[in-house]
Amino acid sequence: MPDHEAPRVFVTYARDSPEHQKLVQRFAEFLRTRMGLDMRFDQWYENKRRDWSLWALEHLTAAEFILVIASPEYRRRADGAALPGEGRRAQFEAAMLRDDLVEDLHRATERILPVILPGQTIEGIPGFLNAHSTTSFRIDAFTEGGVSELMAAITGRGRFPLPERGPWTGTTGATGAAANGSVLLANGLPWLASSTEIRSGRARIDGVQYADSVLVRPSGTAEIVSFVEIDLGAAYRRMTSVVGVLDDAAEPFQIGHFRVRLDGRPRSEYRAALGKPRLVDVDVTGALKLRLEMYRPGTRTSPGGTRPTGTGVRSSNLPELAWGDPALS
Repeated sequence: MPDHEAPRVFVTYARDSPEHQKLVQRFAEFLRTRMGLDMRFDQWYENKRRDWSLWALEHLTAAEFILVIASPEYRRRADGAALPGEGRRAQFEAAMLRDDLVEDLHRATERILPVILPGQTIEGIPGFLNAHSTTSFRIDAFTEGGVSELMAAITGRGRFPLPERGPWTGTTGATGAAANGSVLLANGLPWLASSTEIRSGRARIDGVQYADSVLVRPSGTAEIVSFVEIDLGAAYRRMTSVVGVLDDAAEPFQIGHFRVRLDGRPRSEYRAALGKPRLVDVDVTGALKLRLEMYRPGTRTSPGGTRPTGTGVRSSNLPELAWGDPALS
């Protein structure tokens, strides 16, 4: 989901009681006003005469996520136990959800999110949503913390993101990129040019040690953009690396910017923070010259302020970044 685009979310529920309707309305309002979701909720559209079946069809189809609000009446209507004229809207919407699950079970399972509001139980989730074997979302309070698990399912950003995998060391003799026949950029090829403060060495990024890295950690002054240039001679097809802020960085809140240039033209750009490295995998087929750049926005060529040069303390705007084990293959 693009960061600038709020996901569209549709709410399907049964009008069990006036109290339940009011609770669902408050929940939808909270998600729209506090969490910024593009909510679609029927009570907000009762300002004119409508064909509600067409309205539901349009929004159920266009929605990126559908919240199924659990309640005894919703389950009864969704599971086909209600009379034909009872709760027609909930019956119609639930029928569409069943069809989505049959058409594409994997996609629909991620798209249809059962929600248990305060006062309700898991027994209110329709049987076709497999409440006991798939994830449901219990909301204890209309707060950011109370909806955190639901928001993780919508945004794809959970509390415990999958960490980047480090270099495989279960080989004999050589390790990492060298074991796969790759050429390490830090020590395997001569540099055509490089910044004053840039060097090769060990770099620890998000708990992983990269033995053959290109890193910058200025002691007093720094170029605005640090770089290294390497002659490829059109002999390689792929460049891989892990970029990030060094684990022992003096300033933990810096954001590192990393750029790959091929024959003088920008090819790829990445941003990384402490504990949040980025994996780089670039096609370099036919390229003659590779340039790796890294910088921290706001870096000055002559740092000053309250931290004078020569005291052994790095200025607050100097970068502490690395390309971890950059390799060509």
